[in-house]
Amino acid sequence: MVADRSRYGLLVSAFGAILLAVSVFLPWYGVSFTAGGIGFIQQVGEHVITQYGNATLQGYLAPLHANLSSLAGQPVAAVSAHQVLKDMNVLLLVLAGFALLDALFPLVRSASLPDGAGASLVLLGSVASACVIYRMIHPPTPAGGLVSLSLREGAWLALLGSLAMLLGGMWPRVESSVTLSDARAESAWSGLSGWTPQG
Repeated sequence: MVADRSRYGLLVSAFGAILLAVSVFLPWYGVSFTAGGIGFIQQVGEHVITQYGNATLQGYLAPLHANLSSLAGQPVAAVSAHQVLKDMNVLLLVLAGFALLDALFPLVRSASLPDGAGASLVLLGSVASACVIYRMIHPPTPAGGLVSLSLREGAWLALLGSLAMLLGGMWPRVESSVTLSDARAESAWSGLSGWTPQG
């Protein structure tokens, strides 16, 4: 009963590691065109129309050019950490894998948890949290400034998972009063077991 609460902590860390691993493949950033990107597309379109277009093509594309300006700042696609964070996505998956092993191995190995069970979860959760927060504050900058990135649900789930890994490793281990009373009752019973009535 001494290690019951740390078992809960290890389960929380295992859940956080799974959540972090899954979040790598979910949308982290929404992709939207900047005003400069819209202007560049309009310039290219006008150049193509003047070079190769006829009056009919110009008639079709004129309303399209007017509608392009309304797309500035609107999300048009989404990308995952697996797609844009080539090195960090591997690091996050490795951290999640180690945390999952460190959390589950003591649970399945024996009925009683060793004193150091899950000690490295704090370190793994801290590193993962720092990586995720860094990429939330400083997302990758697309070349040319034609598009911008905004946070999506994958980044928030990764933060939740990494914090769960960290908090699960810090879960308090408290010896309950029931354990103490059980120990006292057992010692009293062993003292009485050798007692024989006097004749």
